[in-house]
Amino acid sequence: MSTIILAIVIGAAFGAVLDRIGATNPNWIGKMLSLKHLHLMKTILLAIGTGSVLMFAGQMAGLVDVGHMDVKTAYTGVFIGGLMLGAGWAAAGYCPGTGVAAAATGRRDALFFVAGGLLGAAAYMVTYPAWEAWGLLDGAKLTLGTVPDAGYDGLIALRGDVLGILLGLGFIAVAFALPERPLGRAASVAAE
Repeated sequence: MSTIILAIVIGAAFGAVLDRIGATNPNWIGKMLSLKHLHLMKTILLAIGTGSVLMFAGQMAGLVDVGHMDVKTAYTGVFIGGLMLGAGWAAAGYCPGTGVAAAATGRRDALFFVAGGLLGAAAYMVTYPAWEAWGLLDGAKLTLGTVPDAGYDGLIALRGDVLGILLGLGFIAVAFALPERPLGRAASVAAE
């Protein structure tokens, strides 16, 4: 029972952070995706980079148990789903996490977004046998870097934990290098 309570507390804290940085506002997400205002992009890159560095450094130091991590199978359906998620994110101004957090703040449009996501998940469950029959769910487990003693291949020969730290540091560097408003302050304000 304490695991459920911990998950609720962590989820609520994550939702509060999403709301605080503006990720629950579809207007801010639209500005990010149209490259008018990059505050959210900088925050997302910094969070992913920091999490990657901490996780893979913890893995190398023996503080993070790799047995709790899972590599998802790469197959055609994943790429189709990723394209659909990106298109939906751009159209609605929400991704699944920000949509649920926005619904929790009382945004009515987010409630419709969450309902649409649940209907989409139900449609996928109903049509799952067809996707499987078409072979869109066939694939293999694959990572960018190699993972010692894993039953799957890496795309490059560099160790996965080292590559994860390098990519994380790259994300952090990009987050600090990106300007807040790429068009310049005057041009960005005029465009809004």
